[in-house]
Order: sequence, then C-alpha cells, then structure tokens
Amino acid sequence: MWSYLIPILTLIVGLVGGFFIGVFYLKRQLESMQNNPEMLAKMAKQMGYNMNKQQLNKAQQMMKNQNFNQKRK
Repeated sequence: MWSYLIPILTLIVGLVGGFFIGVFYLKRQLESMQNNPEMLAKMAKQMGYNMNKQQLNKAQQMMKNQNFNQKRK
C-alpha cells in the first residue's frame, strides 16, 4: 500500500509546489518589466511584435496601472 501512496503524494506535492514557484517567478518577471523597457521590447519581439517607443511607453504604463501585488478575490 505504501509503495503506491508515497509516489502519488510526492507527485501531488511536487505539482502544487511547482505551480506556486511558477506563479512567483512570473509575477517577479512582470514586475521587473514595468521598470525595464528593453526587457518589455525583447518580450514583444519574441512574440513577433515590433513596437515603437510610443507603443512601448503605452504598454509600460498599462502594466504599471495594473497592480500585480493585489490579491484576487
């Protein structure tokens, strides 16, 4: 019985832990992009968008207006 239960519990704990680590990492990346327009431009270019200065400023302002630290209800 234990030979089935321990691997299943380990898998569940690993998935939950990986999810929360991924959310934390993504949140930190988005927060750093708010202050670094070069990083935002690089991400846009990787997605296939070429943004000019005005579009970068607008995207950066939109990201600053959203509060990533706010908890969702």
